Amino acid sequence: MTQARDNYVLDLTLARRGYALNRLLGSLMDVANRQRFSRDEAAYCAEYGLSPEQRRAVMERDWTQLLELGASVFYAFKLTMVDRTSMQHLSAAFTGMSPEEFAAVMRAGGRNFG
Repeated sequence: MTQARDNYVLDLTLARRGYALNRLLGSLMDVANRQRFSRDEAAYCAEYGLSPEQRRAVMERDWTQLLELGASVFYAFKLTMVDRTSMQHLSAAFTGMSPEEFAAVMRAGGRNFG
């Protein structure tokens, strides 16, 4: 898995690079598409013309790599619906913590950036 960073900026260049990726992720809002994706993830990725690195990031659920490849965090969250995980799980991955560690940090008032 890719090392977590402090922040990701989805600028125009990165958004263009991630266009196909975000189309695929956004399609997962529809239950029928989630079912199709679950039956054959590789074929579903091929339908959207993902690059090999985008396909790998989707199939391996490499959350930080998805962002680095141009995914919007809001669209990346749609993939968690397939896995029946939570935003907490996704947020933990982005911070390099386990979901349990992330929950404990949030219960304690959040991270100190100062």
